[in-house]
Parts: sequence; structure tokens; C-alpha cells
Amino acid sequence: MATDLPQPMNFAAVSRVLVSVAAEVATGVQRAVVGPDNVRTARENAWDAIQADRAREAARAETARAVAALVAAGPTADSRPRRSGTRKRLAGTH
Repeated sequence: MATDLPQPMNFAAVSRVLVSVAAEVATGVQRAVVGPDNVRTARENAWDAIQADRAREAARAETARAVAALVAAGPTADSRPRRSGTRKRLAGTH
């Protein structure tokens, strides 16, 4: 005579159920707030992240080109500090 007793739920199973329920609630709230046609998908999120990465890389490359151009041009006469030709003596020194 074998009795099949229900197994108690362990911590991992309870955690999975809670996360699943929370995800369903969050999805339902999002659909209610923005409408079912405006719900973001993982694919849209990934594409937006790729586009943002590309934009940051383009900005870094443009900055690198600008810095390289400045370094290649070297210092100009206008960028050197100007000296007045006379020095002021500090008080108390001879």
C-alpha cells in the first residue's frame, strides 16, 4: 500500500511562484497603463540598447578625432601664456 503524500513546497519553488506572479502583475499593470499595443518587448529593448551603444561609440570616435586634430595642430601663438616683461617683487624680498 503506497500512499502518495503531497510534498511540501521548498524555498526555491515558492520563490519561482512569487517571481512569476509578480511578473504577471507587472505586465498587467503595464498593459493597463500604456495600452496593449504600446507594451515594450525584449526585442525592442535590445534594439534600443544597441542603438544607444552605437551612438556612444560614434560620440567617442568623434571626440578622439577632435583631440587628435588638436594634438596634430600643436600649440599656436595664441595659446601660449603671455608675459608682461616686468616682474613684480614679492613683499619682503630683495
